[in-house]
Formats: sequence, structure tokens, C-alpha cells
Amino acid sequence: MAKPGIPRGTRDFSPTEVAKRQYVIGAIKHHFESFGFQPIETPSFENSDTLMGKYGEEGDRLIFKILNSGDYLSKANDELLSNKDSLRLTAQISEKALRYDLTVPFARYVVQHQNDITFPFKRYQIQPVWRADNPQKGRFREFYQCDADVVGSTSLWQEVELVQLYDKVFSTLGLEGATIKINNRKVLSGIAEVIGAKDKLIDFTVALDKLDKIGEDGVKREMEAKGIRPEAIEKVQPLFNFTGTIAEKLDKLDELLTSSEEGKKGVEELRFICENVAELGLSQSLLDLDVTLARGLNYYTGAIFEVAAPAGVALGSIGGGGRYDDLTGIFGLKNMSGVGISFGLDRIYLVLEELGLFPDTVTDGIKVLFINFGNKEALYALKTIKKLREAGIKAELYPDAAKIGKQFQHADKRAIPFAVLTGDEEIANNKFTLKNLLSGNQESVSYNDLIEQITAL
Repeated sequence: MAKPGIPRGTRDFSPTEVAKRQYVIGAIKHHFESFGFQPIETPSFENSDTLMGKYGEEGDRLIFKILNSGDYLSKANDELLSNKDSLRLTAQISEKALRYDLTVPFARYVVQHQNDITFPFKRYQIQPVWRADNPQKGRFREFYQCDADVVGSTSLWQEVELVQLYDKVFSTLGLEGATIKINNRKVLSGIAEVIGAKDKLIDFTVALDKLDKIGEDGVKREMEAKGIRPEAIEKVQPLFNFTGTIAEKLDKLDELLTSSEEGKKGVEELRFICENVAELGLSQSLLDLDVTLARGLNYYTGAIFEVAAPAGVALGSIGGGGRYDDLTGIFGLKNMSGVGISFGLDRIYLVLEELGLFPDTVTDGIKVLFINFGNKEALYALKTIKKLREAGIKAELYPDAAKIGKQFQHADKRAIPFAVLTGDEEIANNKFTLKNLLSGNQESVSYNDLIEQITAL
């Protein structure tokens, strides 16, 4: 029989890995709640029409479709089947899909429950998402997102707060030097306008967003392939080497976008956010204005965020987000502005692992194993174990009265630091034989001494 496996781009997690992931989630959740965000959850799959068309052409291709139950080909058009027209056929054999992110399901949630929500509504959501992407380091087909969004407010103070939120989480995790990149879709629209490529805005921004991956020449080739004229591409040239402080970059953008009202509005918004973040200060993170940052999602309309790992860590973004003025409008609820950010749990995990930032205490397991000599001894042990657990000490009884050597070997493999032996003599004297498995020392102790020695390690 063939050895079982799992699909590419998915993973099993060991107890140690789960403990580390929960440590990261705990830090994120703590700060979500300290900033006033409330938790919600949505289904792992949605109706296809909820998701399709919300992420652009590239995003739509990465959505996992779910075949209809039963005879899913019964409603399929014979002509489409014979022509192998997979694009049109999919709509007939698949009515549901795994969620691609948490933002669009959140927009659906807001519209569906609008009469029960108090606006502005601040929600957080920590759940898995799925993308039919090409798996590679730091990129998986199943991964968790940790999102925080505010809907029902156009105030730019929300963007200022979200930058602070990023910094607080990274500070708690000891992650120093992450760069929070910021841009504005209005700025990108303004640039497209002044270079004469307004009708190619999406193609322009999708190509520009790939600068880090395919380089300047690659971006230019992609723009040409999308029908953007060479003279327009030439006008974009200054963006490929856009250096200086944030204030200097904003001044350059002001000059570049003089003829674009929308572009100037974007610069004004960026200036407000960046100046107030600077006034409040950041503990561990850096804020940088990146004019090539586009994030190829159609729904961003204002500020755009993307977080890069500290220098020297070869990973993509570990967070991102932005402002969307009318995301809920796609579901019928107009004029509901929102802004949100996401933490990439899996990539943050890899960064912390690579930099050795997980505290040793994160993976602390059972502190003491009680050796099982038989039913009478096991009962005596479990009475003590119950008291230890109530005192906050992780303890357990070996379930079988196996050979002592096997029980000690089990403790060693699980890195349990203490073992307790309770035979007739210990029971008669209400004592315990405590063995330090690290040093090999063994002594008879009272219950109070037992707790003191276990907690001292």
C-alpha cells in the first residue's frame, strides 16, 4: 500500500510548531483586542459569485473551486464539454469556492448583517484561506490570515492607528527592522493620468507592483505587452529610482502630479498619515513611502500597505492591506468606506524561526511525568497530579504499568525534565521520589518540596 501524503502547498504541524504558531497568534490577537477590534468568523467556502471578479483576473485564476455535490456534470452544457471550454464550464459545475482572503467575505458579512452592526465596526478575523498558487518558500496553498478592518469611517486616523498596530505586534514578537511600506492608489491613478495611460490603470499598477520580482526591464516589457505606449513608459522612469526621505518623496510626487487632482489628493492623504505616524513614533518598525507599491487587487482606493521582513531575511511580504472606499458596494451597500491590514502568520513564523526569536518558554511542555507502577500507585499519583494542575503545573501519568526503563525513555524523548516515582514506601509516608532527568539527581520530597523544585527549573 502506498504511503499516504498531503497536497502540495499544505502542511502538517507538529506540537512544537503549533505551540509557536499559537504564540504568534496570541500576540496578534492581544493587540487586535487592545486596539478595539472584535472577533468574527465566516465559512471556509463561499458562493462563487461572492468571490469571483473581486481580485482581478490573476486573483480569479487562483481561487479553488468546489465541484457541485452529486452528479456535477448533469447540468453541464454538452457543447461546452465537447469544446473543453473550462472557463465557462466551471460556472455550471461549481457553485461554491474556498475563500481567497478574509476581506471579501468580511464585506459580505457586513452587508448581510448590517442591521445588527454598530458603525464604525472594527473586526478582526484569524482563519485559513486557500489559493491555487505555485508553492514555494513562504508561499502555501493553505495558510492563515490575521486581519483587522474598520468599516463605516473615512477618517485617516484609522490608517495611522493601523501602522501603530503593526508596530505593536512586531514589538511584542521582538521583530526589529520590519519595513511598513505605504503608497496610495490615488497617487498611482494620478501617475497613470499624467503619463497618458489612465485607461490602462489596472495593467499599469499590476506591472509596477512586480518591480521587486521582475526588475525594471521586466516591468517595462509587461507594460508594453499590455498596450502602454513607449512614451508613457518613459515618463514613468523616475519612479524606478525614487529615493529620499518620505518628506522628499512627497515633494517630488507633488511636483509630478501637479496636473492631476486625484493624484494630489493621494499625496495629501499620504502626507497626513506619514506625518502623524512620525509624530507618534514607532518602536521596532520602519515606515517607508514606496511609489511602486500597487498590490494587484482591484478594490483598494486609498492608502496601500505592505510589510517587508527585516533586511537579510529572504522572504516576501509578511503583511499588507489598504483603504477601500466602496468594497461593500459590490454587494449592494453603497458608501461604506473601510480600511484594513493583514498579518501573514506563516511568513512571520518563518522570519521568527530564521532569526531565532521564539522564546524557549513557547515550547515548554509537560514538566513532570509520574511513573506508573500499577493501579494503586496510579491513583495516588493522579490525586497529586490533579493538585499540580490546579497549581498551574503541567503534569501527567504514564498510562501503562510498563517497564520503568520504557517509561523513562518516553520522558527523555519528550524532553520532560522531571519524573516522580510513587511506590508503597512513598504512599505510606505521603512522600514522592523526585528524579531530575537533566542532572540525574534523585531524592525523597514532600508535596511542597515537589512543587518548589519543579517550578524552580
